[in-house]
Amino acid sequence: MICKMRTFFQFLTLLLFGLTLQAQDSKKAKDLLDEVSAKAKSYDNIVIDFRFTLQNQKQNQNQDSKGNLTLKGNQFVLNFMGVTRIFDGKKNYTIIPEDEEVTISKYNENDENSITPSKMLTFFNSGYKYNWDILQNIRGRKIQYVKLTPLSSKDKTKEILLGIDTQTKHIYNKIEIAKDGTKTTLTVNSFKTNQPISKNHFTFTESKYPNYYINKLD
Repeated sequence: MICKMRTFFQFLTLLLFGLTLQAQDSKKAKDLLDEVSAKAKSYDNIVIDFRFTLQNQKQNQNQDSKGNLTLKGNQFVLNFMGVTRIFDGKKNYTIIPEDEEVTISKYNENDENSITPSKMLTFFNSGYKYNWDILQNIRGRKIQYVKLTPLSSKDKTKEILLGIDTQTKHIYNKIEIAKDGTKTTLTVNSFKTNQPISKNHFTFTESKYPNYYINKLD
């Protein structure tokens, strides 16, 4: 009986110790993410060149694309897969040269699919459980990974791994694994800050697209 009680208390001690470590682990991960968010918000602007890959072996999908993104305050310009998207702080402009079409829509803060710079930089601040993951040495850079697990069972994402440069506190890559097995990886090839940007960089000029169909949704 005494032996069984001793075993039970040893198990209980290990369990409580494990829970304490898990809580510390989660706090450490969240603190690092807070540093990343604060660092990004401290810049006047950010210019990123990135690579995006999508893989799903079951569906025989394998895509590889490059793009670039410019962020300033509550504005952005995204060039990706032949499409340019401009957000001037009030409206979204989606320019599709292949179709010679421009779609214009107002920003709706209640729409979960609406993308803004603030959402890009802080998407991880809520709705996830945080875990400290592996540290990798990638071409001389120490990349610390933080695992994000969605709290909602309805979320189509299984988990997200954010790779963070421990020196700069910039995001190096984002690996997202969906429940259907799809794996997408966004890797930052170039991260520049406080660049000289034209004041009209985030302005849509309709006269530049004389033969385009202008589709105004609002």
